[in-house]
Amino acid sequence: MSLTLRRAAAPPGSDADPAALPVVPARHPGRWLAALLALLVVAQFVHGLAVNPGWDWPTFARYLTTATILKAVGVTLQLTAYGTVLGFAAGIVVAFGRLSGSLVLQTIAWTYTWIFRSIPLIVQLVFWFNISYLYQHLALGVPFGPELWSFRTVDVLSAQGAAVLGLALYQSAYAAEVVRAGVIAIDSGQFEAAAALGIPRLRQLRRIVLPQAMRSILPNAANQVIALLKSTSVVYVMAISELFYQVQVVYGRNGRVVPLLMVATVWYVVLTTVLSLLQYYVERHFARGAQRTVPPTPLQRLIRRVQS
Repeated sequence: MSLTLRRAAAPPGSDADPAALPVVPARHPGRWLAALLALLVVAQFVHGLAVNPGWDWPTFARYLTTATILKAVGVTLQLTAYGTVLGFAAGIVVAFGRLSGSLVLQTIAWTYTWIFRSIPLIVQLVFWFNISYLYQHLALGVPFGPELWSFRTVDVLSAQGAAVLGLALYQSAYAAEVVRAGVIAIDSGQFEAAAALGIPRLRQLRRIVLPQAMRSILPNAANQVIALLKSTSVVYVMAISELFYQVQVVYGRNGRVVPLLMVATVWYVVLTTVLSLLQYYVERHFARGAQRTVPPTPLQRLIRRVQS
């Protein structure tokens, strides 16, 4: 808590030395009143959680770590990981397509981003789930020519495969804009200086552009990953046993809606917290390019404050 110090006003007519006057901390009654009201609201909410039997905490505790729920958490993490890796891989390609000097590549990349950002995720998932209705067979071969290898769509694209494909394509459209924003945030003079020094284009990207762009990319990219984690709950429409779907199955049997929803809520909060911590340490790592010393961790800040 910071305190603003001010000197007490000298009595009228006093000839005392101003430097010798006592220093008293500034009082902030409005701030203290607002903090007290906020604490009362929080206390009322916590009290409601504790005494309201509708929350049914025994049922919550019984299902929080059951094998079924833990397996569903694993499926949620798998969908998030696959969607993130594939989505950002495709997003980087699309981003550099928009940044290229080719008008054709720019137009295709812009159209891709426009389409996949315009269609709701649930619509895309249902579409990919029914892709075999449009294409019973997929084939590799010469464009508009003979097929070299073909296979049935339903044999290679299961429900979970369709979910990963839909999440990755949806994520790639947003990832492309995140990456593009990070690259264009770099001063163009650095590209010109690197070109004047004869540094190859690929090395410019690897040694100059990406290390600086990462500081702009990481916060937005982390937001996208967290959003994707929560968006996996939409996959329930494909009957995949991720966390939200499994919770619905359980409360459909026992009728305990609220405690089962709290189970899903707590797991989403835990997973989001882990991702946020990971984001903090990755950002701290890349901060070394802009600061002589890395920022202190929250624990180090707490220790310094206690010692001071």
